[in-house]
Amino acid sequence: MGARKLYAGAKLRETRQKLGLTQKEFSAKLGISLPYLNQMENNNRPVSTAVVLNLAQEFGFDVTELATGDSERLVSDMREAMADPVLADAMPPLADLRLTASNAPALARAFLQLHRAYRQTHERLASLDEALGRDDARATPSPWDEVRDFFHYCDNYIDAVDRAAERFAAPVRHEENMRVRAVSALGNRGVTVQFRDMEALRLYDPAQRELALSLRAAPETQTFQLLLQVALLDQDKLLEATLDLARFQSEAARSIAKIGLANYFAGAAMMPYTRFLEAAEAERHDLEILAMRFGASVEQVAHRLSTLQRPGAKGVPFYFVRVDQAGTITKRHSATRLQFARYGGACPLWNVHQAFEMPGRFLRQLCETPDGVRYINLARDVSKPGGRWGAPVRRYAIALGCEVAHAGKLVFADGLDITNPRAFEPIGISCRICERERCHQRSVPPLERRLSIDVNARGTLPYEVS
Repeated sequence: MGARKLYAGAKLRETRQKLGLTQKEFSAKLGISLPYLNQMENNNRPVSTAVVLNLAQEFGFDVTELATGDSERLVSDMREAMADPVLADAMPPLADLRLTASNAPALARAFLQLHRAYRQTHERLASLDEALGRDDARATPSPWDEVRDFFHYCDNYIDAVDRAAERFAAPVRHEENMRVRAVSALGNRGVTVQFRDMEALRLYDPAQRELALSLRAAPETQTFQLLLQVALLDQDKLLEATLDLARFQSEAARSIAKIGLANYFAGAAMMPYTRFLEAAEAERHDLEILAMRFGASVEQVAHRLSTLQRPGAKGVPFYFVRVDQAGTITKRHSATRLQFARYGGACPLWNVHQAFEMPGRFLRQLCETPDGVRYINLARDVSKPGGRWGAPVRRYAIALGCEVAHAGKLVFADGLDITNPRAFEPIGISCRICERERCHQRSVPPLERRLSIDVNARGTLPYEVS
């Protein structure tokens, strides 16, 4: 079988527009004819090897971005949206979805935004009939969904904020001194820091310029909250400029995103990009060693690993997810082809659910998604104690994974038989769009397939996928 042809017209056109070049100027620099460029930008012809090489040589372009753009994510998101019961009879062929994602990504995103608005309105009407006459009953995207999509389509990497955090951390030679650096930066702003026995993790009084942190929080959490406050005070202009570019549709979404960007700065300052990437590669991504070296929690380290997608200095493309005990996904980030269900819980065959049964242990899993891509997955529980007797314990589990092609770079892959196809467990994204016919954990039938029901026979499921 020959190599898969690369159709990346939208990405090629976006690159040209960012450079401020006309098609004529761009084609001349790439050494191709104007009609040929036009055909590639409209996906009438694949991007040739010569063009890929010229992009790298002429513009220093990271050519892997051509093949790892938004198309796969858009296809996954559209398939899930089309699996909604209201659209089940209108499911287009997969080839049509891929053409839409590659040729008309703006249209695909508009469709997803419309579907999100529909879902939110439907859920609001189902649970709050009295909302019909109120101003806030309009069909607008959820602020949480809007912010999640912002980070999702940025590959969870925000370059300007990441580099600002790295510059802030530059004077710190040893990570244990990061707390001192943060307190000093706040002191330069006239802010005093106090530690109190309180429920809240962080309380800032702008009038008195006092920051209070909880004595009950773990040291790495206290450091993170200090750096978050540094971001809100020292990096406010940068955060606001980034928010302006994002053009959120509501103030609520903008406020949530600002907290998200401040969180991003805090994590990037605790684990500065270059130093952290070098350490991760040297230690083969041993989460516990990295947590100890950078004064962070295992969850913070896992989250940071999923953000190492700086152009020209990319790390292993990881996905990161956190679920609660009900299986609901509370955090999700992916630099891989694996995408997570937007609605409902994670696939029950995923080992992240088993982590609750074995606290304090890393669980390894080789798995394969319906598209044939194989991954190595790591799961662990991350309980968050309340800090006093009787306080509720928040229990979560996290999963970190990458495609099995990167297994040699992970200490957790040692001893696993990655060459044995039978070692890979079948997992999916969402039952409604999963194509596996005989999954014993299926909760609902796949909406793309016909069902065969025999009243005289009963197997694992009360139907068969035909």
